[in-house]
Amino acid sequence: MVLPKGMFRRHSLEVTDILNPDGENLLAVLVHPPDHPGRIPPEGGQGGDHEIGKDVATQYVEGWDWIAPVRDRNTGIWDEVSISVTGPVNIIDPHLVSSFFDQYTRAYLHATTELENRSAWVADCSLNIQVATELEGSVCLIEYLQTQHVSVPPGARIQYTFPKLSFYKPNLWWPNGLGKQSLYNVSITVDVKGYGESDTWGHLFGFRKIESHIDSATGGRLFKVNGQPIFIRGGNWILSDCLLRLSKERYKTDIKFHADMNLNMIRCWGGGLAERPDFYHYCDVYGLLVWQEFWITGDVDGRGIPVSNPDGPLDHDLFMLCARDTVKLLRNHPSLTLWVGGNEQVPPDDINTALKNDLKLHPLFESHSGNALSIEEEDPSQYLDGTRVYIQGSMWDGFANGKGDFTDGPYEIQNPEDFFKDNFYNYGFNPEVGSVGMPVSATIRATMPPKGWQIPLFKKLTNGYTEEVPNPIWEYHKYIPYSKPGKVHDRIELYGIPKDLDDFCLKAQLVNYVQYRALLEGWNSRMWSKYTGVLIWKTQNPWSGLRGQFYDYLLDQTAGFYGCRCAAEPIHIQLNLATYFIEVVNTTSEELSNVAVEASVWDLEGACPSYNVFDKLSLPPKKVMSISELNYPKSENPKPVYFLLLKLYNMSNNSIISRNFYWLYLPGGDYKLLEPYRNKRIPLQITSKTSHKDSSYEIEMNVQNKSEKPDPKILTYNNNFANRHEDGEFDMASLEPVHNKTEEKQKAGLFQRLYRQFPRETDGSKISEIKGSDVGVAFFLKFSVHALKTDNKGGDDTRILPVHYSDNYFSLVPGEEMSIKMSFKVPQGVTPRVTLEGWNYQSEVPTVI
Repeated sequence: MVLPKGMFRRHSLEVTDILNPDGENLLAVLVHPPDHPGRIPPEGGQGGDHEIGKDVATQYVEGWDWIAPVRDRNTGIWDEVSISVTGPVNIIDPHLVSSFFDQYTRAYLHATTELENRSAWVADCSLNIQVATELEGSVCLIEYLQTQHVSVPPGARIQYTFPKLSFYKPNLWWPNGLGKQSLYNVSITVDVKGYGESDTWGHLFGFRKIESHIDSATGGRLFKVNGQPIFIRGGNWILSDCLLRLSKERYKTDIKFHADMNLNMIRCWGGGLAERPDFYHYCDVYGLLVWQEFWITGDVDGRGIPVSNPDGPLDHDLFMLCARDTVKLLRNHPSLTLWVGGNEQVPPDDINTALKNDLKLHPLFESHSGNALSIEEEDPSQYLDGTRVYIQGSMWDGFANGKGDFTDGPYEIQNPEDFFKDNFYNYGFNPEVGSVGMPVSATIRATMPPKGWQIPLFKKLTNGYTEEVPNPIWEYHKYIPYSKPGKVHDRIELYGIPKDLDDFCLKAQLVNYVQYRALLEGWNSRMWSKYTGVLIWKTQNPWSGLRGQFYDYLLDQTAGFYGCRCAAEPIHIQLNLATYFIEVVNTTSEELSNVAVEASVWDLEGACPSYNVFDKLSLPPKKVMSISELNYPKSENPKPVYFLLLKLYNMSNNSIISRNFYWLYLPGGDYKLLEPYRNKRIPLQITSKTSHKDSSYEIEMNVQNKSEKPDPKILTYNNNFANRHEDGEFDMASLEPVHNKTEEKQKAGLFQRLYRQFPRETDGSKISEIKGSDVGVAFFLKFSVHALKTDNKGGDDTRILPVHYSDNYFSLVPGEEMSIKMSFKVPQGVTPRVTLEGWNYQSEVPTVI
């Protein structure tokens, strides 16, 4: 019997001599709970009674302010169990490292691997390394092939370093939105004389260099990738599923959702786990930089009520075994950016010292290093890592106040304009700032009994604020209110007291969108002058919680998802809610010239009382540019509630680079005039184009507000967006003058690129009309995908999830049109239908496919 210990260690057992090759083999597994499962005090608390911190285990299982406790502490096998067959010599944990010279025109691939000879004789080996690029489908171009001869003594385990491989102008790996995520297939094989192929290993590898330092201007940690400073806009990640039912398919959806939101970093929080390799694989594919913490949190390791054990976990040797094995497992992923000792805490002194020593930078990757590797220096692939910085805790060395004081947060609803003010957050990089996250009503009905469908009571206080009193089921699911009495008036109540669950959740989506867009735009506004980055607490929920999420446990997005997507785009136009100045944020390394800004104001009657164009602008790279103050609120007789549409476009071909739509009210006012606006009936025309193969669908919806004919003299109506690659990077060529190309050809080209992945059946185009006689903005439109059921019972959740949308919760001014793309898979035998609803269409949900 074998007793392996360590949740975060890989374990391998030699079973060759005990297998029955001719009959049935059985594996018996005896599992035990953690040694210190702990209990939950009546008053709750972060990490329960903190006993779980004595073990090398996930700490969230005793409960937090965002999750209920996991009753069995996830006792059991939680990761992959597999059988591997090898010859006498095994390949163990190769380490791949890239280094660059001559301004990234020359690169070296360094590779070291361990070889273990399990035989009783000397193994004469041919060790091969191959680097290939995938061209189309399964066709690969071999970039490099090298063979070395190695002898491994009997029963020995040796380390072998390949001569460095030289590359000229390799395709680089970039974070999401700033370039392509170019990946190479690296494979290593070992052939043993007299035996043949003994073992093989492969990994996707990205040529890139990651650096970071504390920025002198802001005090925040500044990251560079391939020499370019990266403004970090990311999110805190807990884990995919609180019961550790992990799957490759869900990982793919999780990470693509983060890329869809235009985020460029994910922080793996210390109370969770080191995710499985599939998680990091998709971060590589979609360009999400990964901040990886070890399993220490301040609440459970030295803080809290009662004060927890500052020396935890008890078994320091086991912790370090798990840490070193995790580094070996993850170090070849280009997305992995930094190691951090713990969340809001540093590890015990001996662990911290060991991690600092094990993860010290190779001289080639120190900030003061030159471009050459001296003969005396070890090859960088011989280090445990050596390429990424180690930070002892999440609030140290360029994060929060840099000294470990509790200076992250806040975690509650905020006045949107406050994010832009000088005194909102005083430090350069905030690792945690959070807010609300109510899902749509269908998710509440799908995850809770009818008693959980009751909306909060709105209790008026003597100071004029409103306190929300949620039902007990929402309290159990950690609901966070949309008011903060004494500081923030209830943001849902600004739209009128909600009548029922549907009304409450719809108004919550309006608040979600505004809240998270304002949060990120506030950070955008001070890019490099005050801030180097921000991570939102948190992007998702590993259970059916009711706070801090951009998509829910069932994988349906909240409107905050699209507010984030809007604000975090690489080139972005925005309104500073504190100063009412229009700003353009360019996070790319390219200057934009000959661009223009269009600002149009629309009232609730469908009129456009203010229209301005600021043209012939140049936008320097990595800068925020203030364009002009919005003049409408200062004009005569401004409307109490109005809409603002901002567009940044390229003057040479009128392609839209960024579009942003606001709903606003005058100071001291509210949005209650939007309530009667729900009775407006705005005519829409929807053209759908569908392609599918088997269960996979890709649909393009073109929606036009038909309440007014487009005026050819202005660009408000034109939404011919500049091309962006699938990785989010702008096609800079599409911002150059285009000659002899009609608008129809441009749209056809975009459609062809969208569907080039594989041949599909095409359903052709269909046109749907939504009748209406009113003129005005089609407000807060939302697509959703459902299963078409003829025997649908009332209350059934017919949603097909997940769906990837190019945009959602969008609005169209009179005459304007927009194209929305969506992709999804359907269960076998299910026919999908796409529906559209919105603020003006709550009782009219047409099938448009």
